[in-house]
Order: sequence, then C-alpha cells, then structure tokens
Amino acid sequence: MTTTDPAITDPATTDPATTDPAGTGVLSALHDVAPEDLHHLHERLAARAEEEELLDVAYRTVDSPVGGLLLAATPAGLVRVAFELEGHDAALARLARTVSPRILHAPRRLDALAHQLDEYFAGRRRTFDVPVDLRLAAGFRREVLAHLTDVPYGRTVSYTELATASGRPRAVRAAASACATNPVPLVVPCHRVLRSDGSLGGYLAGLDVKRTLLALESAA
Repeated sequence: MTTTDPAITDPATTDPATTDPAGTGVLSALHDVAPEDLHHLHERLAARAEEEELLDVAYRTVDSPVGGLLLAATPAGLVRVAFELEGHDAALARLARTVSPRILHAPRRLDALAHQLDEYFAGRRRTFDVPVDLRLAAGFRREVLAHLTDVPYGRTVSYTELATASGRPRAVRAAASACATNPVPLVVPCHRVLRSDGSLGGYLAGLDVKRTLLALESAA
C-alpha cells in the first residue's frame, strides 16, 4: 500500500486555480500572447511610466555603419551613446548605478536622435539638434566636451588646441582623457580630435571607427 504526502503535488494533475490563488500563473500565460501584442503592451507601459514621471532613463538600440549603438536619454536630454565595443549591458548597468535604476527600453524618447543619426551616416546631416545631458562628465571634462561641439563637421583639432580652447593650455592629457571618456560620442564629436602630429590618437570605439567617421565627414 502506498501513501501520498499531502505536501507534495503532481504538477501534471495540479489545478492552477487551487494552487495559485494569487494569480501568479498569469506570467506563464504570457507565453501564449502574440509577440506583437507583447510589443504593444510594452509600449503602453513605457508611455504610462513616462506620463507618471516614473521613467528616469529611456534607452533603445540602433544599427549603424559602425555597429550597433545604444542610445539613452533622461528627461533633460541625451545622456549616453555607447558603441558595441564598450558593451551595451555594461553601459546600462552603469547608468542604473550612476543615474537611476528606473531605466526602461522606451524607444519613443529617442526617435528624433535615431532619425538624425540615419541622416548623419547618409551624409545628409552635419550637426545634431537634440538636448544633451552631460551629468556623467564633471569639472574640466565637461568644459572640454562643451568646446567639442564647436569643432565643425569635416574639420579636426589637436588635443593641444582643444585644451587651449577650454581655458587650460597645459592640460593636454586632461583634454585627451575627456575625449576618451566622452559619454555621448558622435553627438559630441570627440572623433574630430587628433594628436599634434596629425596621427589619430585614440578612440573609445577603436581606431577603425574613428577612421570611418573622419572619412565620412571628409567625403561629404
């Protein structure tokens, strides 16, 4: 004769209505929802979070000739552009730590920038018209980034010239460091800064990407 422990249930015969009175089985039911319906649900949740000011950082990804780009924005403006080489997951994790954990995939906030990036890579745009949030840069680094936007499309400056324009002619290494840690590349064009001898220097996405961007702008 066998006995059954009442604390043990057979998952094949268990009635969800009696074992899941709290309704947590709804999560498993989502597997039966069409992908397009889940997409619409996500959009509605993102819009609701935005309306109720619960969304501090919205992000999306876009494809580009230099690889996938992560775009992130706060209500104040664009806060992060990350290349694939930097690691999108790592960039999002840092945003959650340094800006806010209330971060959500909400492409709509970044639609304008995505469109402008398409135009830029097609050679039809020379400047970006989006608000920028430079909270991830501070002190002299922020001053350097502010001056970078004055470097015209198709032109380059040296790190020495950039340091001088930023008010500290001897702070060449600090100017180079500001470029290397620029949180919003492309929009703030640190790729237009070279060494005094004309060599490329460095670039957070790699020198091949820097060459591609400079070639794009010189050909326009």
